[in-house]
Amino acid sequence: MSNPTSPTFATLVQEFFTDYMVQQRALSPCTVASYRDTFVLLLRYAQQQGKEPTSLELTDVSPQFLLGFLDHLEQERHNSVRSRNIRLAAVRSFLKFAARRDPVHLGLIEQALAVPMKRFDRKMVGFIPREQMLAVIDAPSDTWIGRRDRLMLALMFNTGARVSEIIGVRVADVVLGPSSSIRLHGKGRKQRSLPLWRTTARAVRDWLQLNPQLQAESPLLPRRDDMPMTRANVAQRLKLAVQVASRKYPNLETMSVSPHMVRHATAMSLLQSGADPCEIALWLGHESPATTHMYVEADLAMKERALARLKAPQVKPTRYRPPKGLMAFLQAL
Repeated sequence: MSNPTSPTFATLVQEFFTDYMVQQRALSPCTVASYRDTFVLLLRYAQQQGKEPTSLELTDVSPQFLLGFLDHLEQERHNSVRSRNIRLAAVRSFLKFAARRDPVHLGLIEQALAVPMKRFDRKMVGFIPREQMLAVIDAPSDTWIGRRDRLMLALMFNTGARVSEIIGVRVADVVLGPSSSIRLHGKGRKQRSLPLWRTTARAVRDWLQLNPQLQAESPLLPRRDDMPMTRANVAQRLKLAVQVASRKYPNLETMSVSPHMVRHATAMSLLQSGADPCEIALWLGHESPATTHMYVEADLAMKERALARLKAPQVKPTRYRPPKGLMAFLQAL
């Protein structure tokens, strides 16, 4: 049981979200939502272990409990190692906050903080080639939903927007004119403006004419109920478009196409057109240009062009001749 003067686990969680994350640090809603999901999963796991959320104490969050929770995420929920580490980072942030509010249990908290991040193999970036991406954009039908989906896919490929950024676009975020642009609300409350192709700007203009009821603060890509699309909506509509495009490009059926892969397709198209990695980092809203290096590693065509500029060495083929003693030994066996 906790010390009578110590705050309860529930109190610490509430203060962590309302006072620390929202008031003191003013973290973005997306970050708060990610941390919230972590604690929902943590409490559900505790309940499976026979510990009701209302009776959970800070002392229950032991290294063994945390390791069991992380194994549960990987083995039962089939989360990737990257997702596992993100959940652990959220719990660590809470424990550091709890250590300042409840120094009585500082020793136990330090033990829990010692649970390490897990290393993982960094896979090569997967992306959709430009011609196949254009086929995916053209796949939706001419219905109201189809025209919305076509505009959504065109904007995603034009801007390389994250799925959270594309569903957060409002009508007021688009500027149409001789030089059209769109404003994206990115991670960490960062905003960036990107130019639009003329074809994309024309599609936005046609969409707004089709939907005159949309106001400045309305989502640019609404559902039928005028609410913003969700991540699941975007993933589902993209999946349907890929299915149609796979009739022309059968290899799309073997690819696990996600909204983030469209972002990779934008980056690779920029890189192959000669854009500098630093420019691509600004375009995608990367924190560091070093993040963009993974696209350079994935571009096999760029490596082939670099290899073609090198003169191949003239290597004379030789034949291995084993020592006489070894040959005699082998023949005597």
